[in-house]
Amino acid sequence: MNVVVVVGNPKRGSRTRQAAEMVAQRLTGGQPQSVVELADLGARLLVPGDPDVTMAKQAVLEAELVVFATPTFKATYSGLLKLFLDCFAAGELAGTPAVTLMLGASPRHALAGEHTLKPVLSEIGCSCPAPALFLLESEWESGPELEAWLARAAPAHRIPAPGEHP
Repeated sequence: MNVVVVVGNPKRGSRTRQAAEMVAQRLTGGQPQSVVELADLGARLLVPGDPDVTMAKQAVLEAELVVFATPTFKATYSGLLKLFLDCFAAGELAGTPAVTLMLGASPRHALAGEHTLKPVLSEIGCSCPAPALFLLESEWESGPELEAWLARAAPAHRIPAPGEHP
């Protein structure tokens, strides 16, 4: 399965990336084919036709599943992720399955993915059949929310459980 992880953290190699790769692996049973670190693109996200941005966008367009991961900033997703999502036209990702993952310091922002990120992904055509996943920064590797989410997300994305055949 061609899984692409898009990381909207302004810090390269962040917990957000680690969590996104873990979620992709736990959900699909394999490593993502590529990881787009938006921190590497930075201001080039504002340059029309930038070759690296074009390559990142193409990776997402070819994906069978995209994990969009971001830290929570002021109860929403990062500006870097917003700049990248603005590179896509309305409906351009028609039907592309997507996972929304947000990390935050407080459970008060647990619905930020549902209220801020999923509507934008829907506008550009992504299908988000599972609830947005919010993980606390302090327990992203082992929190009970992850296990409960995985149990709901795999069937929603029609991903067979380990040992099952599609």
